[in-house]
Amino acid sequence: MANPPKILAFAGSAKETSLNKKLVQIAASGAKAAGAEVTYIDLKNLPMPLFDEDLEAQQGIPATVREFKDLMLAHQGLLIACPEYNSSITPLLKNVIDWASRPEPNLPGLACFNHKVAALMSASPGGFGGMRGLVHVRAILESIGVLVIPEQRSISQALEAFNEDGTLKDSKQQQDVENLGAKVANLLIKLSA
Repeated sequence: MANPPKILAFAGSAKETSLNKKLVQIAASGAKAAGAEVTYIDLKNLPMPLFDEDLEAQQGIPATVREFKDLMLAHQGLLIACPEYNSSITPLLKNVIDWASRPEPNLPGLACFNHKVAALMSASPGGFGGMRGLVHVRAILESIGVLVIPEQRSISQALEAFNEDGTLKDSKQQQDVENLGAKVANLLIKLSA
């Protein structure tokens, strides 16, 4: 493919052994198989201060935020695995969204999100699989210009759901999560035609 779509994949968790980091990499493999160029990032490697307008006014955009925004701008699609904290979005994920939404000289606010296509997924040790948090993440992203595909996947009882190699034990779940990545890739290919 001459100009493959570029997709950024990450989880809203900094935890070393995050189930959601494993999950988003499955979706990333599906996107790659569909012809996309995928960049996986670990937000643990991009530590950002808690969003604070006074800090922003005094010190400008932190270097890690600048790096994240540059990655967002360079990719047309997003694969986001969303852990659920207290039935909602994680503080880490909300913080990176808030920082990335900030305007800068020659860069309007929400430029990192406008016209992006995204897929959401979650994995949780609980019975709901993180589904309640996905509702909030979807609402936030859609309100700032992201086209979030209707399909999403949540993996419940996730402590027992993964093989040692990071794949899912249930082959249908594995295929469904891979298909999320493929759907984002295929939609981006159609939109760029």
